[in-house]
Amino acid sequence: MPYSPAHDSVDDPAVLLDFIEAHPLATLVTHDGETPDADLIPLLAQKGSAGLDLVGHVARANPLWERAQVGPVLAVFGPVGHYVSPTFYPSKAEHHRVVPTWNYLVVHAQGELVVHDDRAWTRAAVARLTQTMENGRSEPWRVGMAPREYVERQLDQIVGISVRVTSLIGKFKISAARHTADREGAAAGIAGDGGPAELVAAMRLGLRP
Repeated sequence: MPYSPAHDSVDDPAVLLDFIEAHPLATLVTHDGETPDADLIPLLAQKGSAGLDLVGHVARANPLWERAQVGPVLAVFGPVGHYVSPTFYPSKAEHHRVVPTWNYLVVHAQGELVVHDDRAWTRAAVARLTQTMENGRSEPWRVGMAPREYVERQLDQIVGISVRVTSLIGKFKISAARHTADREGAAAGIAGDGGPAELVAAMRLGLRP
């Protein structure tokens, strides 16, 4: 996690897992010792006997799963953010000692990348991802709805991956260091811009979402 003052840091696992569940499309940052890479991959948090895993899959054509990794990988969930104009702060009218910034919610998970070139494992991961994403729809789609031979061909084209999490931390920058009037003003300004309701709610409550 980059620079994170104490008032912005979040380490409550329940809060962090809720955020991951709400924002599963992660930026997975890897490094082979020469070049950093970043892939957008949906990852689902899964608690197991060995701890927390982030489960997903990549295209077989993606070199990520064959490339040897140096050190831990980093999965970034979010950010959910918006620009904060100095004009949002009531204190601007008092002393003009205000500057622009960004407020945002983001979660970082570090860990070891594990490759699962295993058809049964990958099939289960795809089924779980699909079930999670389709949950709540009036007519949820299931993997079993597609022709079996088609599903088998698609499975040939992907490889399962997981990240065995060793570090999980959030940075929720919600104007916590400013007084209530400025935080409320920033929240109102972001809402007026049509910014993320999740961020606005966190700022108005002064709590973690």
